[in-house]
Amino acid sequence: MSFETIIGLEIHAELNTKSKLFCSCPAEFGAKPNENTCPICLGIPGTMPVLNEKAVILAVKTGLILNCEIAAESRMDRKNYFYPDIPKAYQITQYDMPICRGGYVDIETPEVSRRIRLNRIHLEEDAGKLIHLENSGVSLIDYNRAGVPLIEIVTEPDLRSAGEAVAFLKALKSMLEYGGISDCHMEQGSLRCDANISLRRTGQNILNTKVELKNLNSFKELQKALEHEEERQKVLYIHGEESRIVQETRRWDGEKGETVPMRSKEDARDYRYFPERDLGPVIINDALIREIRETLPEMPMTRKKRFRDLYGLRDKEIDIIVGDKALSEYFEALTACGTNPRAGANWILGSMMKLLKEKGLKTGQIPVPPEELHKLIKIIAEGRISITAGQEVFSEMFNTGRNAGDIVNEKGLSQISNRSELKRIITDVLNDNPQSLSDYAAGKKQAAVFLMGRIMKASKGKANPQLAREILEERLKQEISSK
Repeated sequence: MSFETIIGLEIHAELNTKSKLFCSCPAEFGAKPNENTCPICLGIPGTMPVLNEKAVILAVKTGLILNCEIAAESRMDRKNYFYPDIPKAYQITQYDMPICRGGYVDIETPEVSRRIRLNRIHLEEDAGKLIHLENSGVSLIDYNRAGVPLIEIVTEPDLRSAGEAVAFLKALKSMLEYGGISDCHMEQGSLRCDANISLRRTGQNILNTKVELKNLNSFKELQKALEHEEERQKVLYIHGEESRIVQETRRWDGEKGETVPMRSKEDARDYRYFPERDLGPVIINDALIREIRETLPEMPMTRKKRFRDLYGLRDKEIDIIVGDKALSEYFEALTACGTNPRAGANWILGSMMKLLKEKGLKTGQIPVPPEELHKLIKIIAEGRISITAGQEVFSEMFNTGRNAGDIVNEKGLSQISNRSELKRIITDVLNDNPQSLSDYAAGKKQAAVFLMGRIMKASKGKANPQLAREILEERLKQEISSK
């Protein structure tokens, strides 16, 4: 018995605005609890919301990036439910007249390339944050996030595996970052995902009961939660217990490695939607759409093709570099300095990514300016220091912000690339190791490796390895031919 997995996603992305959706409170992350609040976002009776124009523009921009139809007129609605993180006991959102409809995102996995259709994008305000104190029975509420502008991007049920869902979310995250729509910091909650999943027997066209997995804020969590829920539902179908699959909301318990019931899933009627009378309709004219369209930046798929054609990088390298907007911009700035694209990619994907991970830094926080890394790469290419020494220098640059030249001079890392000086060192080594010369002449090629090691030791590691090896080979040939 085989089954087909049906998945749809609902992605919440906080918008890059300075203020909240209906008031002037800062929308920044990291303030002291309840510092960024006012009577409007706290829902004090008698206050009136005012719609943030920048949020509307970013929503339209998202719709254009994702190939949506932009509504000439949309409106805000009240979604009624009582929960501590919603101070008004209703959320201002969009119901039957969203700002964007349709659209699509193309994804690629090792198994398949697929176009994932979108159902809609709508504007809404975020809720506050509940902080549950362990073993105390007490929960605290931080309303700083309440009222922060969100877009919710809803897909059609077109995804067929956990891998496709992750590929979609990665592609979407990259597009939102490139468009300047959201910072997409998943660990801070500015990009999070709900997943709806159901199974059906292969060949069927019906949609069976779906289960919602709530607030997944990493690619790894999304993958694991969907795979577990897929297996849970499959086992129930195989054993004829599909009646136990009910429409509900479950959460992913990472420690236990399982999905856990939260509550029964509400229908739209449970929320008692009605128009928000304190806000007028949102009118988007063609002139504004044209103006926003002119600001659209190069998107990841276009940049991938350009990088492939222009720089000749491998697909895997392109996926990593272009998949991160800050990284791709750093790479282009580095090549603009004159760095060979292959060398630049090697440094970024090697030493730089390693140090970023060790220091817990984001790619937008690289402490070494591209022009300084270019100077280091040039010093190595000119043979002034070895690659090994270059790694040491780069680490020092990364940690201190100092330039390569100063570090090289201070640490005395400059290579010996003068042929006359290298010939003198090599002559001394050969004179001190006559047995190795005899071994080499007898066909023991390993003797050359030993001699090279002695040369590096005699030069205190400063000999240019390539040049030293070249001179050594010349001398060994001379020694053999003279005997």
